[in-house]
Amino acid sequence: MKDIAKELKSLADEDYRNFHKGLIKIPEERVLGVRTPALRAYAKQLIKDGRAGQFIAELPHYYYDENQLHAFIISEIKDYGRAVAETDRFLPYIDNWATCDQLRPKCFKKHRSELIGQVYEWLDSDRTYTVRFGIGMLLVHYLTEDFKPEYMQRVAAVRSDEYYIKMMIAWYFAEALAKQYDAAIDYIERGVLDDWTHNKAIQKARESFRVPQDVKEYLKTLKRK
Repeated sequence: MKDIAKELKSLADEDYRNFHKGLIKIPEERVLGVRTPALRAYAKQLIKDGRAGQFIAELPHYYYDENQLHAFIISEIKDYGRAVAETDRFLPYIDNWATCDQLRPKCFKKHRSELIGQVYEWLDSDRTYTVRFGIGMLLVHYLTEDFKPEYMQRVAAVRSDEYYIKMMIAWYFAEALAKQYDAAIDYIERGVLDDWTHNKAIQKARESFRVPQDVKEYLKTLKRK
């Protein structure tokens, strides 16, 4: 929608654009530089004034900021079925880690028992950011009271040379070492992950304030050369 693109341009911050365009691997002409709080507020405005539905119906978008806005709108959808449908429709168009990680539908929290089957489908995708999103859902929703060992097993079983998938696996295990230590440390001790992901998970866990110092020291001994 041209009016929305125009409004996004009016919200752009050149300093933020210059900083942010180096963090994501998309052409810089597609980055406007709208800050996240402004995008979140604008998403809520579009929902309130009734333009959000038409905006997310039109894919693909040209600007990175439009994709971010799209993710924030989906994240506000309250109906679970619609949120899943819109997520599935949007995932193939995600082309960077930031948009992938900003897509966090709030209603998923109340539907974890239904969501897990969908998560498994995302994990089986051949699309980088769909798989990353699936792992992210396991990280966000299934590492505390809803944790099951099989979920960690599914993450460990993901095989990919894609950097952004491997990084999310490492992030998952770093979080798991803080929240489900007994289960996670078994994977680290047995060396289930590839060398890069194994070491990155240890690095991220050792950087976490939630991991005790003695555990950090032990993890250091498990790092591969």
